[in-house]
Amino acid sequence: MQINYNKLPSPCFVIDEERFRNNLSLIKHVADKSGAEIILAFKGFAMWGVFPVLKEYISGASASSVNEARLCFEEIGSPAHSYSPVYKENEFESIIKYSSHITFNSLQQYNKYYYLLKQNPGRISAGLRINPEFSEVSHSIYNPCSPGSRLGVTADDIRSGLPEGIEGLHFHVLFESDSFALEKVLNVVEAKFSRFFSRLKWINMGGGHLITRKGYDTGHLIKILKDFRKRTGLHLILEPGSAFAWETGELVATVEDIVENQGIKTAILDVSFTAHMPDCLEMPYKPKIIGEVDPGEGKPAYRIGGNSCLSGDFMGDWSFGKELHPGDRIVFLDMIHYTMVKTTTFNGVHHPSIGIWTREGKFRLFKEFGYEDYKHRLS
Repeated sequence: MQINYNKLPSPCFVIDEERFRNNLSLIKHVADKSGAEIILAFKGFAMWGVFPVLKEYISGASASSVNEARLCFEEIGSPAHSYSPVYKENEFESIIKYSSHITFNSLQQYNKYYYLLKQNPGRISAGLRINPEFSEVSHSIYNPCSPGSRLGVTADDIRSGLPEGIEGLHFHVLFESDSFALEKVLNVVEAKFSRFFSRLKWINMGGGHLITRKGYDTGHLIKILKDFRKRTGLHLILEPGSAFAWETGELVATVEDIVENQGIKTAILDVSFTAHMPDCLEMPYKPKIIGEVDPGEGKPAYRIGGNSCLSGDFMGDWSFGKELHPGDRIVFLDMIHYTMVKTTTFNGVHHPSIGIWTREGKFRLFKEFGYEDYKHRLS
């Protein structure tokens, strides 16, 4: 049922339950047919208010910190598959408590905590993150195989063999990629690391598998995963983040003012790009807005500005079929994955509320933010 954005508070992140379930159904289908375990990556989507829906389809998640591991343990009800570039000594006991799998970024980190793993026999399956030194990611900020990367060990680093106790390998070199990109990566991984497969139990293929994007060839993905399982005998794990919440919800905002300078009209909203949509500036990319039209002569055009003091807190330009006025709603599409987990309270600007549009056509508010949320984050 179509969301009635005028019934929502502003600003507000809203997820559509029906679209979310459609994504989950497709992901579960791929897992069932391929025999791979597909879990949620919290770094891309951690909206725990919808975990009761999520748990109808999957039963696990990956964590990048002790907080994410605890969230998985408490809100999904299963221990996490944990990986972090570095673990802190005062947190590692908690990592063990909340995890079933722990992947280490370096041999030094594994050796440092090996004694704690030995004190918990059978509790944890340990793995190493590998760097196959091959990735087709075009955005350097998201490419873990860039020269000098701090992420993972290379084949040369473990040429003398794997340390005692390592049961799995983990690579994460994709970004919003298709199954054909994964196939190329697997060819490199097999060429460089297959000599270790006979002594392993699992391989984690990380995230970046955009299974729910329109046009993704899920049949091809299922085939290459089944073939890989047959060749290696390994348990396969995938942990996409974006795929779970891809195109499932929006960020609803309101025009508060229109300012003009040197012929440029800027619609200033009650949200901020730097605080509420930082990935737009970080990548950068220009999000789609409901009601935008192709630019053309005579069509009202606006730069869209945020409500923080940062001079660069804007993106442009958008054209609309009519003039914008204070009070008009601006709805940014596809704002649920990654965007939500990166938000801040910079400038103390009002953080968007969080809610769900249910299958029954009703809005349910999960969280409304106020002064106390801002204050207690800083003290």
